Amino acid sequence: MKRKRYSEEQIIGVLNQHEAGMSVKELIRQAGICEQTFYRWKSKYGGMEVSEAKKLRQLEDENRKLKTMVADLMLDNKILKDVNSKKW
Repeated sequence: MKRKRYSEEQIIGVLNQHEAGMSVKELIRQAGICEQTFYRWKSKYGGMEVSEAKKLRQLEDENRKLKTMVADLMLDNKILKDVNSKKW
């Protein structure tokens, strides 16, 4: 089965439909997702607005970039320590 990718706006739209009173079974059937996916979305995006979700995505991207920078710097530091510890 082909995997679908939903945007934050679509996910929040599905959750807003649930808050409006639509049943979970009807929602997962319409969206073509499993019940576990719905509850995962609800735990992550529950009560959010679209702007908050976009800000969350930006923060996650920035965090990912910072983690890669730290990993690169730690590797550089280890290489320099190894070179410095050798006797020439």
